[in-house]
Amino acid sequence: MLDYVIRNASVIDGTGSPATTGDIGIKDGRIVSLGTVTEPGATELDGTGLMVMPGVIDPHTHYDAQLFWDPTASPSNLHGVTTIIGGNCGFTLAPVKPEDAGYISRMMAKVEGMPLIALEEGVPWNWSSFGEYLGRLEGNLGVNAGFLVGHCALRRMVMGDERHEEVATDEEVEAMRSLLADSLQAGGLGFSSSQSRTHSDGEGRAINSKFADRREMLAFCEEVGAHEGTTLEYITSGCLDTFTDDEVDLMAAMSATASRPLNWNVLTINARDEDKISHQLAAADVAEAKGGKIVALTMPTIVPMNMSFRNFCALFLIPGWGDVMNLPVDERIARLKDPEVRATLNELAHSKDAGVFRHLAHWGNYIIGDTFAEANKVYEWRDVGSIAEEQGRDEFDTILDIVIADDLRTVLWPKSTETDDAVWASRVEAWRDPRVMIGGSDAGAHLDRMCGSNYPTAFLGDCLNGRKLIPVEEAVKMMTSDPASLFGLSDRGVIKEGAHADLVIFDPATVSSEPARLVEDLPGGSPRLFASANGIVRVLVGGVETIVDGEPTGALPGSVLRSGVDTVTVTTA
Repeated sequence: MLDYVIRNASVIDGTGSPATTGDIGIKDGRIVSLGTVTEPGATELDGTGLMVMPGVIDPHTHYDAQLFWDPTASPSNLHGVTTIIGGNCGFTLAPVKPEDAGYISRMMAKVEGMPLIALEEGVPWNWSSFGEYLGRLEGNLGVNAGFLVGHCALRRMVMGDERHEEVATDEEVEAMRSLLADSLQAGGLGFSSSQSRTHSDGEGRAINSKFADRREMLAFCEEVGAHEGTTLEYITSGCLDTFTDDEVDLMAAMSATASRPLNWNVLTINARDEDKISHQLAAADVAEAKGGKIVALTMPTIVPMNMSFRNFCALFLIPGWGDVMNLPVDERIARLKDPEVRATLNELAHSKDAGVFRHLAHWGNYIIGDTFAEANKVYEWRDVGSIAEEQGRDEFDTILDIVIADDLRTVLWPKSTETDDAVWASRVEAWRDPRVMIGGSDAGAHLDRMCGSNYPTAFLGDCLNGRKLIPVEEAVKMMTSDPASLFGLSDRGVIKEGAHADLVIFDPATVSSEPARLVEDLPGGSPRLFASANGIVRVLVGGVETIVDGEPTGALPGSVLRSGVDTVTVTTA
């Protein structure tokens, strides 16, 4: 008898091929039969009218900490994600010295928007090596999870605080390389790093990996190339604006040195920056000419994201705003009341130097969300433009007066200005570009600011019942076998005999995402954005039901994915 049989479903196998109607038989966590399955199953599901697809593989998450207090990786699990990749952007919780746990916590709180109290109360910090970290997760996961080894942790372990901003000596490079080798041998999926100007630690300093020279970067990439089933991920300032020639040259050299693909996050697509997009994607062409491979991640949906003048968000990253936005709240408010300061900030936000952040300066498009001053209650869920027009005032003055009355706590929801047909056509063109891959949710990070974890159901719903920009089979391939192929994940991302039974069964008529809402369910009562899913009938991880009719079962059948064991080598050839 089989463990589980799905009967008479529309099967989308993840390869991009047209859907077929048939059965799926599962035994011992693997798919063992397809088509017409005559053998009975201990559990049987009638799939009539439903679609079955491989579990979604999210290539860019920051669930490194959350998995300790929430091993299901919610809400990604609700939306059909069965495998996550963590340890991105150079930020990991291991390797770490016991005395540095506080520093790593504060850095993650600042750079990835994880509440410090959740990191302190919800993470045990009872490991030192990368292998020990993976061991603490093994056996307590509701999804499959693989982790890259972060640059910042390696540097902190070897160079400490006193040499935070120094170029590493040859001896330090070798010590860090040895530490990386141990971490990869223990199962790390590869190496990740950030040298972005926007990333700073809990003390407000540039992160330590920013000070690594080319020699250090390439030494790590050379080490990655010596280990089976590994990959690279890299973030630089050009990911936000446009790559410099030096950035492209380094990225290409990193990939070619390791003979591994390098992915970066995130390619944003809008009508104003067509030249920037072309230039960013051209980095892949430069890499190919040098024997490397660069892949840009992009999102297939508009990610719900709020803003605040009180807590760190993208507004703080507008060039020139830091001198005001990083002040203590009382001093910040005083400066924001000053007409000259207002004029300067508004000019900076609209300037060419603001780059990708210029879109934040459409002040009239902000929706006023939660407010805290009684006088502001009348503005909730209204856009700033209509309020300013009603009052005959400037939009920037209007938004500042509202947030100041709330001691800067006002929750602001920017409306997307990039929803016309031409922009969506550009996005489809990018999705289909071999230099691009769907991903970049940042799930597990920026918890009260954004919610990208719902992209699978939002994308499926749009393909089936919304804009219908691409066939659903193509969308499924982009979310399953494409990331599996990039990371070399063995027998995942496809429905075939012998593959892991990571599956999503959904109703094509109703699949969609609920809007994101704030809930206070993190350790310490901290808030996060959370979106539920519609139309998800079952999610199976290793043949075990983790979601039934949209609700978690409590089962934890996931596993830690280790390089060379659960992955095969993907070279740049």
